[in-house]
Amino acid sequence: MKRQNTIQSLLVTLVICLPMPATSGCGGHRVPDLARVFSDARKETGKRPIILIPGVLNTALVNAKTGETVWPSAFRSDYDDLNLPITDDPLKASDNLIATKAIETVRFLPLTPRVNILRDLLVALRSHVGYKEGDWENPPPDGDRDTFYTFTYDWRRDNVQLAQQLIEQTVALKKKLSRPDLRFNIVAVSMGGLIARYAAMYGNADLTPENVPPQVTWAGAVHFEKILMFAVPNGGSMEAFATILNGYSYTEGPSKHRHLLNKLSREDAFSGPAIFQLMPHRQSVRFLDQDLRPLQVDLYDPANWKLYGWSVANDPEFRSRFAVEEANDRVGNHSGVSVLDIHLAILLERSRLFHRALDVVSEAPAPVELLAFIGDCDDTLDAAILYRDKKTHRWVTMTAPEELRSSSGRKIPRKDVINAMYVPGDGRVTRSSVLAENLGGAASSQSPYRTILPIVHAFFGCGGHGDLHNSKIMQNNALSLLVYQVMK
Repeated sequence: MKRQNTIQSLLVTLVICLPMPATSGCGGHRVPDLARVFSDARKETGKRPIILIPGVLNTALVNAKTGETVWPSAFRSDYDDLNLPITDDPLKASDNLIATKAIETVRFLPLTPRVNILRDLLVALRSHVGYKEGDWENPPPDGDRDTFYTFTYDWRRDNVQLAQQLIEQTVALKKKLSRPDLRFNIVAVSMGGLIARYAAMYGNADLTPENVPPQVTWAGAVHFEKILMFAVPNGGSMEAFATILNGYSYTEGPSKHRHLLNKLSREDAFSGPAIFQLMPHRQSVRFLDQDLRPLQVDLYDPANWKLYGWSVANDPEFRSRFAVEEANDRVGNHSGVSVLDIHLAILLERSRLFHRALDVVSEAPAPVELLAFIGDCDDTLDAAILYRDKKTHRWVTMTAPEELRSSSGRKIPRKDVINAMYVPGDGRVTRSSVLAENLGGAASSQSPYRTILPIVHAFFGCGGHGDLHNSKIMQNNALSLLVYQVMK
């Protein structure tokens, strides 16, 4: 009984502080010794198996023909770039890259510190609570318990196709284990949570067309018990939109010099569906004018991308280069510049329909528990600013704060711009996005939070988007939910 009360006290501690300066009210830098906290649980057997789903950029991509690791790598490959082919059927675009393993740490340059990607989370599972890592193709005889399986995937691709891949692999694994009744707990990081949610809600079904409203079937719920979501952009992320405009680097932020270090360039981000599907959902998009007033702009209308010059598809230099490269090659039934417009239109429509499917409120109680782990201590981009430059007569899209001139010429201080553009989050995903508070609609009856999702518990703390899952305090709560649930 004493142990049960201890476990319950852990689970009801929903507002958490991660390591902060000693002046904070959470005991300074004190963090739990997870090896000691879970010393008993580590020895217990029968723990429900786990599927770990990494986030975008968290899986290595290797050239299947040459064996070269294209991501992560200090420099861009001379033979196979990160960008997928740009075609009039982007869902079928392919290259030689395959996903191989989850990235634990990476060093982008010699003598520089390693960047911790998934290492601490994997250490927690392997060492602190006694899970062994399983092989999807050759699971151990006791792989139906005390085992975790990492779902590695090509993070450039369509989330629905990845959800279908997850269902296919899970069904095959259960067959190998001779456990058709087995249900896994999922630990999902960032975009991995969107893949998991779609798989649970719709199984291996594709998106419905515009004129057919999606109906949640929970077809995939027979495979899953709980979904633990670390920093999952359930309402989308304006940072994803910024990445499409500017590129992204682990070490340098938005990138303009794509060949200096390996990073996600503007062309990379544009080429595949994934980053588009991370953008803010239609009902949560926020744009401001140069007076910091709300501006209604449909982010999913290709005409607006052309008007405002968004992405490489509307960069005159890139369009010219693309037209030259395609001059002697026909792509599908189209050629040259028109392919860029078709590719963009398909990705925008696909993303909108994907968001629509995720945002459906299920009439039936959700058979899968959602638990959210949220960082809300960092300023996080929530709105972009659009204005027409009077000198160049071109539209400017601001995704980073700077001093601004209003329409009347008044100087707007940078701090006011920050207050207008940013809200609490983890630096890339806002608190309200993880909770799906920014989607509107009636709150779920299964959740104590203001959300349409059946989130039964939320855990709040301080930690950056790429490191929230490595926080010992967040792990303390997550592991408590996982290891004390011995299968019956």
